[in-house]
Parts: sequence; structure tokens; C-alpha cells
Amino acid sequence: MPAYVIAHLQEAAPHPEIAEYIERIPTTFEPYGGRFLVHAAQHEVKEGSWPGHVVVIGFPGIAEARAWWDSPAYQEIAPLRSCHIEGEIILVEGVPEGYDPTATAKAMREALPAE
Repeated sequence: MPAYVIAHLQEAAPHPEIAEYIERIPTTFEPYGGRFLVHAAQHEVKEGSWPGHVVVIGFPGIAEARAWWDSPAYQEIAPLRSCHIEGEIILVEGVPEGYDPTATAKAMREALPAE
């Protein structure tokens, strides 16, 4: 099942360390099968507020996403970003092929108190 690293990053002033981070990050993905799915793209807010940028990185599975995040190669460059850009980053497992959301709705309905 695929997994994703999703980052909501705030605007930051240009900095040489951020440029270095962007140059170096793709090679940290390679051993784990990761790749950018969303990066440096404009987004359109439909509800609420979403200042800043969104980044999505895809991995074959959650184990690979975790291994990438914890890898010495990524941890070496992470401060190049984190010292200059604030934000939130999550790792999340995707849904399997053929996922049926009605099963989730059914479970939710069954958990509701009886009327």
C-alpha cells in the first residue's frame, strides 16, 4: 500500500541552505523508492486557509517512508530546511487498490448511539 509524506510549509525568505536542501533531497529518496508527487506547485484553496506551500512525496509503503525519514542521508540535510522554514510534516499510509469508503461509513453509522 503506498504511503506519503505530506508537508505544509510556510513562506520563507530565499536562503542558500534551502537551495542546497532542494538540490540534495532527491538522492535521499532513491534507496526507498520515493519521488516528489507535488513540489513547487501553486495550490488553490477551496475551504479554510492554507498559507505557504504543500509538498507530497510518494513511497511504495509506510516502512519505506519511515526508513527514508530516519535515514542518515535525510537527517543530515533536514536542518538545511528546518532552520529556515516552519511547517508541519506527516507520514500517512494510503488506501489499497479498490478501497471502498462505504465500509468506513457503515462502521461510523454502527458506532452512533441508537435513536
